[in-house]
Amino acid sequence: MKFIDEVVIYASSGKGGNGAVSFRREAHVPRGGPDGGDGGRGGHVIFEATRRRNTLIDYRRYRHQRAEPGVPGGKQRMYGAAGKDLVCKVPIGTVIYDDETGEFLADLDHAGATWVIPGGDGGLGNVHFKSSTNRTPRKATPGFPGRDMTLRLELKLLADVGMLGFPNAGKSTFLSVVSAAKPKVADYPFTTLTPMLGVVRIDHERSFVVADIPGLIEGAAEGHGLGHQFLRHVERCAVLIHLLSGDPDEERTPVERYHALNDELKQYGSELSKRPQIIALNKIDLLSEEEIAELSAELQKASGAKVFPISAVTGDGIPELVGAAWQVLEVFRPELAEQDDED
Repeated sequence: MKFIDEVVIYASSGKGGNGAVSFRREAHVPRGGPDGGDGGRGGHVIFEATRRRNTLIDYRRYRHQRAEPGVPGGKQRMYGAAGKDLVCKVPIGTVIYDDETGEFLADLDHAGATWVIPGGDGGLGNVHFKSSTNRTPRKATPGFPGRDMTLRLELKLLADVGMLGFPNAGKSTFLSVVSAAKPKVADYPFTTLTPMLGVVRIDHERSFVVADIPGLIEGAAEGHGLGHQFLRHVERCAVLIHLLSGDPDEERTPVERYHALNDELKQYGSELSKRPQIIALNKIDLLSEEEIAELSAELQKASGAKVFPISAVTGDGIPELVGAAWQVLEVFRPELAEQDDED
């Protein structure tokens, strides 16, 4: 299924039903008086986050979402039925904006989270307008209109760990090794175009979600390449694994790529550059022990963090890297451990 992480839709809640003008008509009850009922409220448009969705593609196909109008009131003070609510299921992590003003409206960041466009209230029947001076009111009010909104839905992946790296850094291979995810991998340079999620299991009780974010290029913070489509998915991650290729055929050194990528994070903002980072030197199967030691020392000096030499192809260093990520998560996302205790 094609991954869709941004879409503009048109949502309309239901109009309220009109109030009724009616008079009581029964045998042996002269001058029965007004008995027109109220109209029913219009249906709400409800956006609800669910684990059963992982893409916004349905709303690319069906951009117009309309709830039912309320039913008009009837005689004998009968109230009109409320219009049926329209429930729009969206993936967890969906953020809703007013597309016309850019205003932030809601962040549906957990299962069951909702945001509602209320339907219009129903109109009043003529029974409400009876008075001592007006015993036969022929007045009723129309139902209130619903709300029409142009919304922009953005999906920001909910992952514990995000993998950063330029194209061909080996992120997809790494994800396929540490989880059951099956991203595309190949022995030629290319970049993943859509984010991939994988569950990494430490043991029977402990696990975390890691995201293979599409490869970054310089200028992404200004919208170049995948631009913000890439960076928005990093915002929710508690820890970033900075995957750097040690391939000697690369044009720039791992240290140069490290600084270039962090510059993009700083330009984008959202405190991304301050997130905990784990530095991984990948593709050490292509290097000698002396080259591994030299590059690791240079990266450690540039980043101030411990460097994990790994090979996603052979599996060397992978357990140590995964264990380090879990240790950082226990500090910055302690609810993972709490959920395990509850289970």
